[in-house]
Amino acid sequence: MDQPAIGDVFGEMIRDAYAVRTGIGPRPLAGGRVPRPVIEIIERDDGLINGAPADHYLAEPAEWQPHDHRALRLVRGAVLDIGAGAGRTALVLQHRGMAVTGLDTSAGAIEVARKRGLRDTVLNTVDAYARSGSRYDTFLLLGNNLGLIEGPERAPVFLAALAELARPGARIIAQGTDPYGTTDPVHVAYHRRNRDRGRLGGQLRLRLRYRMLATEWFDYLNCSVPELAGLLAGTRWRLASVDTEDRPYYLAVMELQP
Repeated sequence: MDQPAIGDVFGEMIRDAYAVRTGIGPRPLAGGRVPRPVIEIIERDDGLINGAPADHYLAEPAEWQPHDHRALRLVRGAVLDIGAGAGRTALVLQHRGMAVTGLDTSAGAIEVARKRGLRDTVLNTVDAYARSGSRYDTFLLLGNNLGLIEGPERAPVFLAALAELARPGARIIAQGTDPYGTTDPVHVAYHRRNRDRGRLGGQLRLRLRYRMLATEWFDYLNCSVPELAGLLAGTRWRLASVDTEDRPYYLAVMELQP
């Protein structure tokens, strides 16, 4: 069986979702009048397939979850929005007059963020950008982007890179998901499978699919608050507060230590 090409899955998907939302409409369905749905496909390494509409990456504030609004109340100073995507959060902060930079590894997502008016964008990884000399007061990991810390092996490197980019007193504001409240046997079995392999229960191994493209396989972490606190041990960051009002989702604020 032919395998999908490796490419900018997120970028292609966001370009199409943006075209549909703005009325341009990419590659219509048969009949030529109705835009085809833009669906993000998430494939897990145990064979689980999930799909969700990609339009939420372009959501306006009226469409946000309550925890997104609470997160932005915690922002201060110069902001680096990590995994900025199409600029959903960064554009709101820019409109408020804040200095905000959108960082993403997807060229297509950065292209759409610029089209939507985001002035300061960076196409790069966190690790490489840490050598740029730029400095920030707030790092945003919203839209469940706490998952970008990947797991115990990667977390210290990722957090050290943020410390290099941080001004004194900087904070990370991250939205995460506690995976352990579920009773779904598919997820419970996956957590057990991970632990049997020496991984955290919610340490996902995923790839994204869109049309004829796929990403490489990558780790993405859903973790409990105690697990997050354990990952911070030995780094320059400490867990300052946790907002669990919208369980299983939570907002974690981490502050840089001298």
